[in-house]
Amino acid sequence: MTGVGTSPAEPGGMGRASAILAAGTVVSRVLGFVRTIVLVAAIGTTTAAGDAFAVGNQLPNNIYALVAGGVLSAVLVPQIVKAAAHHDGGQQFINRIVTLGIVVFGLVTVIATLAAPALVSLYTSQSTSGRGFTPEQVSLAIGFAYWCLPQIFFYALYSLLSEVLNARRIFGPFTWAPVLNNIVSIGGLVAFMALFGGSAQNASVSDWGPGKIILLGGVTTLAVTAQALVLFLFWRRAGLRFRLDFRWRGVGLAATGKAAGWLLGMVLVTQIAGVFQSRIASIASGSHPSVFALQNAWLVFMLPFSVIAVSIVTAYFTRMSAHASTGDLPGIRGDLSESLRSIGLLIVFATVALCVVAFPFARLFTDGFANVVGLGRIILAFMPGLILYTVLFVLQRVFYSLGDTRTPFLVQCVQSTLFIAGALACSVLDTEWIAVGIAVVTTVTFGIQAIITLVLVRRRINGFDGRRVVSRYLVFIGFALVAGAVGFGLLLLLGGLDVGGFAQSGRIPALVAMILIVGTMGIVYLGLLAGFRNPELGAVTGLVSARFRRGR
Repeated sequence: MTGVGTSPAEPGGMGRASAILAAGTVVSRVLGFVRTIVLVAAIGTTTAAGDAFAVGNQLPNNIYALVAGGVLSAVLVPQIVKAAAHHDGGQQFINRIVTLGIVVFGLVTVIATLAAPALVSLYTSQSTSGRGFTPEQVSLAIGFAYWCLPQIFFYALYSLLSEVLNARRIFGPFTWAPVLNNIVSIGGLVAFMALFGGSAQNASVSDWGPGKIILLGGVTTLAVTAQALVLFLFWRRAGLRFRLDFRWRGVGLAATGKAAGWLLGMVLVTQIAGVFQSRIASIASGSHPSVFALQNAWLVFMLPFSVIAVSIVTAYFTRMSAHASTGDLPGIRGDLSESLRSIGLLIVFATVALCVVAFPFARLFTDGFANVVGLGRIILAFMPGLILYTVLFVLQRVFYSLGDTRTPFLVQCVQSTLFIAGALACSVLDTEWIAVGIAVVTTVTFGIQAIITLVLVRRRINGFDGRRVVSRYLVFIGFALVAGAVGFGLLLLLGGLDVGGFAQSGRIPALVAMILIVGTMGIVYLGLLAGFRNPELGAVTGLVSARFRRGR
């Protein structure tokens, strides 16, 4: 784990920061997929026990997001950047905000853990006519929740410490700490399987006793704990010395709270939509893809997003905040155009590539061609929304850098309202199609949200080089579709859509097929970009080359 010594504002600093963020995210995501594959091997994807664990383990993520998730990243970075102008370089502000966070997160964690039964009931539909969680499945989910909900404190602590380091331009630990999380998780899951066997022995709710619940839930929480605490090792590198400080007045916390209020509202409406999603998805539990399958498909969706968008935008956001603090709208417009074009070159290709390899990808997570088809359909339903979701992520950071969290909140209310209506409509579908329907609704509503936000950002900063951005995206889409046609032909040759095909014959063959298909597509895509002398390709390769030259 290494920090970034070059400021993103300096020549080459943005490329170096993004490269280190991307490298850490890639390693973390690869290990995250290994962890998920091992977890699926241990408890299954469409099993009753798998869905019970999925509900129990998603609760800390949901509560954390409600309390602090977006608030920390969107509000604290601009505030810490401003506090750096104080006589102590922001030390006092940081100590007080971290102390406040520890107190608040600790109280929320205790309350949420005590409320585990009520939370599980809120996020699940109870069994009626064979649709929904059985009472035994609910009890198992509650058992997992008791052991997983303490993760709230450590997720929040990880985010808080990461944003402090990011604001001080120490970017590496933010993406490399989850690597430790995944290593601990994988080790614990291997131990679980050594003691209790695989999914065949753990698929049914009746297979579970206290020992299994404690080991699986406890190891999962231990991994998150390690991810958070390791960040304290980088505190001195940021020029900071932490000590508890309970004097919370006089360092600008009122401004932070005001900005956080709207963002908290945005997270709240998002989580309300999440409750509807979980309850409706749980209707299909035990018979068809449900909560756990949706989570795994979303993991595939988030792979390119986290590697490309989060890595690039995290570095740009700090620079946007600096420009916003001086009222430099042209600087913000330049950052927005540059980040959208750089991200687009990669995210468009990733979207098409994942559509092509959706079924082999699903084979990594499940056994049986029927389960592969079910999960593959969900992945395909999510994928069209990836480009607009990524654009939305970038656009929201413009508002956050300007200290405006009210506008994103209002737009989120529109998206969440539409999503809830669509999700309720999915509840009347056959259980085979409920999860697919939820994914389609997610894609459509993300697109609407992105378009609305795009219009509002354009008005707020007086344009954003829109013609150039749109023309570049059209070029990227055209080249990616050509590469996709080549990849689809190779998919057919490798039997990726056939029950007896090579790409569906096992996890290793599926992985090999994916590498061959995506690799071939990548060669075609890059060849087209290079042949037509695309300027974004030169910029991206220049950043990578500069990074390697500095590393020598």
